[in-house]
Amino acid sequence: MKKYFFGSYFKLQSKDKTLSLIPSYSRIGKKYIGSLQIITHNNSYVLDYPYEIYKRGKGFNVKLDSNTFNKSGINLDIKKDNVNLFGSIKFESINKLNKNIMGPFKFIPFMECIHSVHSIKHNINGKLVLNEEEYNFDNSLCYIEGDRGRSFPKVYIWTQSLFDEGSIMLSVADIPFGLFHFTGIIGFINYNGKTIRIATYKRAKALKIKDEEVIIKQGNYKFTVKLLKKNSYDLKAPKLGQMDRIIKESAECTVSYKLEKKNELIFEKIINNASMEYEYQEEFEFDKIK
Repeated sequence: MKKYFFGSYFKLQSKDKTLSLIPSYSRIGKKYIGSLQIITHNNSYVLDYPYEIYKRGKGFNVKLDSNTFNKSGINLDIKKDNVNLFGSIKFESINKLNKNIMGPFKFIPFMECIHSVHSIKHNINGKLVLNEEEYNFDNSLCYIEGDRGRSFPKVYIWTQSLFDEGSIMLSVADIPFGLFHFTGIIGFINYNGKTIRIATYKRAKALKIKDEEVIIKQGNYKFTVKLLKKNSYDLKAPKLGQMDRIIKESAECTVSYKLEKKNELIFEKIINNASMEYEYQEEFEFDKIK
């Protein structure tokens, strides 16, 4: 594949702060570029690296110069451009899903983007210092996912949340499929030790994608996500292999999540340190409930 990207996403969350790290590389023909993106509660940074110092291992394992991301944790010592970032994070046991999040769609060769979830939630300890601001992640939480392919979808929604009782991830996108398009859904709700997988291949349907609200129906379940307060910063995303599309990610924002089964409320939460990207354009939005 002449146009290709690969990226791993690490979300580190304490009670007070959130910091996300995205080591990635992209390929256009014979040209390769490595990068590290950093997203905080109040800023974002993009660092470009020569591809020769980017070393990709199995799964989410990455080495970027002397900086490492693997199943044991994260070790950073960066002094580059306007970023001074150093410290280490130790991971406890990685908590994987029992099956790939993409289901059978993983095996379709011409999909724009293949998504992976490497850990739905695990405990971490350690500290990072970014431009003299300390991020203490002792007794904190981490989520890890990844993407690979040619491009992010033209329009999509992605949200992730870590909280005491579990973890949530939902991605909804307009997916080109040959001459047609369809609304593709993947995600999970992990709550009090139980994991519910939400996906198109599980017959999930989007009832509403409008005004920064998403409503998904799957069997007896109805899942509602609503962005209440943005806190967005620039993030680079792939377009035909090249990391030149600018999207907006709120690494730490306020999102409402509600899960119902047969019209009975299972939980309703307002999370103040959730993450969300709402990249749906108005002409793609819809509300089938009205």
